[in-house]
Amino acid sequence: MENDNGVCNMMIMLELNHCMPSPALSPASPCREMFVTLSISFLVLGGAIGLDNGLGKTPPMGWNSWNHFNCTITEKIVRATVTAIIEKGLDKHGYKYVNLDNCWAASSRASDGTIQPNPTTFPDMKGLIDFVHSKGLKFGLYSDAGYYTCGKRQPGSLGYETKDANTYAEWEVDYLKYDNCETDGSKPEVRYPVMRDALNKTGRPIFYSLCETGKDNVSLWGPKVGNSWRTTRDIGDYWDKMISRADVNADLWPYAGPGGWNDPDMLEVGNGNMTFEEYKTHFSLWCLMKAPLLIGCDITKMSDDTFKILTNDHVIAVNQDPLGIQGNRTKQDGTNEIWQVPMKDGTRVALAFNRGDSASDITIQWTDIGFPNSASVNVYDLWDDKKMIGKFTGSVTAKAIPSHGVAMYQVEPVST
Repeated sequence: MENDNGVCNMMIMLELNHCMPSPALSPASPCREMFVTLSISFLVLGGAIGLDNGLGKTPPMGWNSWNHFNCTITEKIVRATVTAIIEKGLDKHGYKYVNLDNCWAASSRASDGTIQPNPTTFPDMKGLIDFVHSKGLKFGLYSDAGYYTCGKRQPGSLGYETKDANTYAEWEVDYLKYDNCETDGSKPEVRYPVMRDALNKTGRPIFYSLCETGKDNVSLWGPKVGNSWRTTRDIGDYWDKMISRADVNADLWPYAGPGGWNDPDMLEVGNGNMTFEEYKTHFSLWCLMKAPLLIGCDITKMSDDTFKILTNDHVIAVNQDPLGIQGNRTKQDGTNEIWQVPMKDGTRVALAFNRGDSASDITIQWTDIGFPNSASVNVYDLWDDKKMIGKFTGSVTAKAIPSHGVAMYQVEPVST
């Protein structure tokens, strides 16, 4: 019955009307592949029709000022960050966007309504943007679909969408993060398309990041409006807060794809309140879930451990895989979990995740990741320089995964 197209079509229609996949569409189900292909194709086409900017074919990578600097951000700090990105070679690993968050603007607009940079902290915004571009990087700004930004720190764009979009295009901005504070009470799905249309009319491709924190089932309408959409409230540099954002984002995997991505918020790796293993888990999950990878620490003071995590090209490749399917959780057994994601080259990436307080062995069955148990596969450890650990049939066991840690494997079928 499961292989019958009529039964699959009925199951798919049921799933497309809900916000999470059923166990019937597990990785081992033949219906799942049809569901993934149809749902992602449908949503990506919808996103292209709605936004039409050609951006976000893979999740964006870069840096954002908020998690570490909040409202203390200045032009001097941004210039130092850009220099550090280039000197440390982060751009060579894919980190291209340099994004200012809240607090870059003056408290009031010019007499003609134009948004103004804060003259004390950002005395030469156009010069700063030109500096970023001269280094081969891209530049992003923050605004809000309300009268003010969060905390009333600067003017929002509500009622000024066209003027602000034109200003950002004139400045040669490449990315807009658009928040959802101090509004008129209307639904975000009413206000957000107004800025989408204003950006489209400028003729400049500007990545449009919706930051409305998961309200009103944004994953259902976000693909027609933005290149990414926040699915959660703000992250924090604490294990419980970080992992709760991953849990919210995990069940939304059918609604992301090339051109539009679920966004569980920016990276906290390197900000100091989590362990090395917890940061490694944070980065692994964000890569597997195809989340935007926006560094949130002070890059000028980045530790060797932080650099090691953020520049693992094998793990980054999972995030940037052009197939563009978001990874999902397929098995929970107490505090042990299995996550997986298919790759364009026919391999699968499997994540064994230990949520517990002590080390644990975790066995990954091939059926947990969409392969038959009879398959013979080569297994590569992505956190050990993609070292091949052996050829296995049926399963592989990750030994002594630390508390709050992961093992991340690429599983490659081989002919027998």
